[in-house]
Amino acid sequence: MKKKILIITYYWPPAGGPGVQRWLKFVKYLPEFDVEPIVYCPENPNYPIIDESLISEVSDAMTIIKQPISEPYRFANILSKRNAKQISSGVIPKQKKQTFIQKLLLYVRGNFFIPDARKNWVKPSVSFLSNYILKQKIDTIITTGPPHSLHLIGLQLKQKHNIKWLADFRDLWTTIGYHKKLKLSNSSAEKHKMLETEVLQSADQIIVTSANTKKEFTSKTNQPISVITNGYDNHKIKRPKKDALFTMAHIGSLLSERNPIQLWEALGELINENELFSEEFRLQLIGVVSDDVIKALQQFGLSNHVNTLGYVSHKEAIEAQMSSQLLLLIEIDSEDTKVIIPGKLFEYMVSGTPIIALGPEDSDVETILKSTNTGRYFYYNQKQAIKSQILSYFEAYKSDVLTVNALGLKQYSRKELTKSLADLVKHKL
Repeated sequence: MKKKILIITYYWPPAGGPGVQRWLKFVKYLPEFDVEPIVYCPENPNYPIIDESLISEVSDAMTIIKQPISEPYRFANILSKRNAKQISSGVIPKQKKQTFIQKLLLYVRGNFFIPDARKNWVKPSVSFLSNYILKQKIDTIITTGPPHSLHLIGLQLKQKHNIKWLADFRDLWTTIGYHKKLKLSNSSAEKHKMLETEVLQSADQIIVTSANTKKEFTSKTNQPISVITNGYDNHKIKRPKKDALFTMAHIGSLLSERNPIQLWEALGELINENELFSEEFRLQLIGVVSDDVIKALQQFGLSNHVNTLGYVSHKEAIEAQMSSQLLLLIEIDSEDTKVIIPGKLFEYMVSGTPIIALGPEDSDVETILKSTNTGRYFYYNQKQAIKSQILSYFEAYKSDVLTVNALGLKQYSRKELTKSLADLVKHKL
């Protein structure tokens, strides 16, 4: 008999972007490990990115429960639709460039919506799910955040029904980079910390996506913590031909702080110094790109070599990963970000395309890239090393020998990762 679990998530198809992928894939494979997932998600969410193609990945046999949600971003649109959408998708301008409306929206978001703008969904969800889990005889629930307000649904259900509860953290809570930009008052900051502590100490099991996150949370709770990273899924997309030009592709958001000046400078120098490189190099940016990044590319003479596509479907993103000559992965150069493993890393690793990554020292991404032999990792201050590596890759491309000899990728397949999750659910809860 299959074990029945209730998964409480905000992001679900047709939501696009990385937030939806993790649990969409877990749900896909859990039935193969004798676990029956039931998904609870919003009926009318305000998703900043839509990808209708992901709907086809949801089995018709799946039980999906939806309830209405009231979100403040709809009201924020009255003040500024563009600013509201930016903030809801995580694009926060630098302090000195923020308009009055942006500062106001950030202050309201940080101090009136704790822990986040979906807090008003907690009370009605607890009321509805209290009856549902009793009728369906569900003894295990899983909450996944961000938004971390969903963990408060798990906390209250745990308190009311003493149900088994697993809290999945796709990102950090009080120490994530953008948290510092929310213009929190001292009392608001303390409330965030109090809620985080209560969740971490009350959940029966905690899941995190990186070893560094586990290290941080271990100092905040004695509850068991397991690392289950994101991963890659097998797909039926036909492998396209490699681009004729030397294309370096970045897939995902390039926010203001994810703007490696040293990389742009190195590329500018290669264009100026190497005529053949200048003729054949293309930088392809897929996703949201901040104005600061656009200006930096202009500053170093890269504008004529850049192709900006905006958001594309997940299928198109995978095709771009396989057809490019190089893949670019950029993380903010901060102590806070060394715990972040972008979900796209794992798809990058199985694309057959070499990866150039930039980020802070001692990050989980650096460890994974080195152990799988799928790319090279650099710190922001290593301009000359970055430049030399790109030139080496270019020479390999010209000689038609640009390849990847990956190691140990199976452990990051979605099916293998779901097996680890199923073992936790069946044997540890």
